[in-house]
Amino acid sequence: MTEFRTAQLTRLSLTGFRNYSALSIDISAKLVTFVGANGAGKTNILEAISFLTAGRGLRRATLADIAQKGGDGSWSVAATVMLDGLETKIGTGLAAGTPGRKVRIDGEEVRGSESLLDYMRVLWLVPSMDGLFTGPGSDRRRFLDRLTLAIDPSHGRRVADFENALRQRNRLLDQGGGDAFLTALEQQVAELGTAVAIARGETVGLLSQMIAEQVAQSLPFPHASVALEGAFESEMLGLSASDREDHYRQMLKEGRPRDRAAGRTLNGPHLSDLKVFHATKNMPAAQSSTGEQKALLIGLVLAHAELTAKVSGMTPVLLLDEIAAHLDPGRRSALFQKLNSLGGQVFMTGTDSALFEALPGDAAVFEIEDGKSHLRSPR
Repeated sequence: MTEFRTAQLTRLSLTGFRNYSALSIDISAKLVTFVGANGAGKTNILEAISFLTAGRGLRRATLADIAQKGGDGSWSVAATVMLDGLETKIGTGLAAGTPGRKVRIDGEEVRGSESLLDYMRVLWLVPSMDGLFTGPGSDRRRFLDRLTLAIDPSHGRRVADFENALRQRNRLLDQGGGDAFLTALEQQVAELGTAVAIARGETVGLLSQMIAEQVAQSLPFPHASVALEGAFESEMLGLSASDREDHYRQMLKEGRPRDRAAGRTLNGPHLSDLKVFHATKNMPAAQSSTGEQKALLIGLVLAHAELTAKVSGMTPVLLLDEIAAHLDPGRRSALFQKLNSLGGQVFMTGTDSALFEALPGDAAVFEIEDGKSHLRSPR
């Protein structure tokens, strides 16, 4: 993947972020590991990096909850990013007493976090995602939307606008709004919802192709098959984009009595589900063992990292929290080799440095303790 543009963080600074009053780390390695006891703040560093792209961060936390306890309520994350041989300073944070996080690029405030996607694409895998295949469909939709955002920067805004239009329609139905208002609002819902569904479908199709290409790489992770399913997808099967929009608008109009009685919209892409199967066993991922589910998820993230580079032209930064804890030595070694070959920067965490002995010699290991970091090695 070396033919793609590669962004690399060379310096990361946190202020008032979680358990860090102030932390600055100089980074020169491509593979970086943070090692320390549970609660030391390793995941907090990954979360900080996750705010250097569009979205709500890997914990989806309320912005005010991120600020260090006992502080003034503000926090910031700043980084120096090397891309195309040029250094860019990017940053984001919350000012005390103000709504929404601010984003700055080379000292200039910009509107919206989507601008950060021009400098970094960030993907992550965290322990809370281990139940992805057995949890509610909303978790898998959010996961798919994150995958889509990495290759389509406008997707996040599109999803937010769609969900807002749906809420307005539900409110209007509840309040007995007139046909003219509902028709106008349903036009918005149909346009946005169709665009969201098409973008998700394209991501699933591209991801399936990338997974098929990875089968030949003999990775020690089971291969997944993925599909976007739901009543909405069944209704739209075989229709063109414009016909889908017209059909969805008609569905909304005809469904008003039922939706009004239910208090919500009962059909649409907001109810679609990402179905994942263990391809070799032809078994739903939800029915696979816990270890197999973890391995399937790792395989999906690796495939998506390659897809992101291929579609966007930029190798993503990967955040892998406690990634090695439940892998046997063979799989750990194979994972590190694969991560190194991807060409992008990777940040990992773990409680035991022995789990990372198979990392290449130029990897960096930082010890995290009491809100401070110490570079143990470039190895």
